[in-house]
Amino acid sequence: TITTISFQTWTNGINEASKMALLAWEKETGIELVQINGQRRYGGPPPGWVGGPPPAGTEVYIARLPQDVYEDTLIPLFQSAGRLYEFRLMMTFSGLNRGFAYARYASRRDAQSAIAAFHRFPLRRGCAIVVCWSTQKRELVLSGLGASVRRQELQAALQRVTEGICSVTLHASPSQKQARLAVLKYRSHQAAALAKKALMEGNLRLGEAKMRVDWLDPQLKQKLQLCEEEPLSSRVEGAESPAVPLPLSLQNVLECLNTLCWKHHLRTPLFVTKCVQVNPNGWQRFWYQLAIPGSHVPISGFMWLSPEGQGQSEHEKAKVVAALHVLRVLGESL
Repeated sequence: TITTISFQTWTNGINEASKMALLAWEKETGIELVQINGQRRYGGPPPGWVGGPPPAGTEVYIARLPQDVYEDTLIPLFQSAGRLYEFRLMMTFSGLNRGFAYARYASRRDAQSAIAAFHRFPLRRGCAIVVCWSTQKRELVLSGLGASVRRQELQAALQRVTEGICSVTLHASPSQKQARLAVLKYRSHQAAALAKKALMEGNLRLGEAKMRVDWLDPQLKQKLQLCEEEPLSSRVEGAESPAVPLPLSLQNVLECLNTLCWKHHLRTPLFVTKCVQVNPNGWQRFWYQLAIPGSHVPISGFMWLSPEGQGQSEHEKAKVVAALHVLRVLGESL
């Protein structure tokens, strides 16, 4: 149920002075705050906004907030750094905030300004807040599923109780025999957060299964990826990089990558590669990560490399394949 802020939403007397101040500020400014499913939102879009929503990478995460602080303090503060598209404060049933919020700006530059200005900002004496890039988590893990659960059945059930689901993948549970878990990917962080709340409230029924939902942990994600089947040919279909010998030198590929980065005012990329699996036929599975100073999100992934020698070390070949993949990603995103 969506409700505008009113006295009826706060029937208890907790933190009444701050709530009164917030209501007075809302009346004075004409700002409307909308509460839905445990969060209170301003904007998205705000009054007077023209055009579509801002691009990805414009939202910041705000943590370590005093629980009796509200939008009458936070919105003017974060508006001083740039134009706000949306501000979301997470709320408890008692009317206190949950200690964190999200601010989405009109541009990436405004978001950077907010981080520079307000990370470790002393909102009160002895209370420095944390402001950093929002991770925009979109994946949930649903554990405790029975071995007989089918993907189509699960996806149909999820579509009935949540919105914005993009994909469902089933895996054998790494910790429970005769059990399965599912990775659920949603179209946005907000859709995933609302789905998590709905699932925690027990809205999904699948037989007698005692299910648990949580954000997908990066370590579990990597473990599930490592349990996938090895490639059957010299090419891997899907999200992984092609596992083929490449007649390209590392130097040439890196020169292309550096040129693209410099063109967009980013600094020299830094590679990390690690062999994480070797199968009996000599194929090697590599994990790679590439960090570009000036860009806040590292690019990472997995690839298979054939045992055929091309006058390069395995790590050099891994960097060539990774660099080609990153060139494509940067070419599309920048």
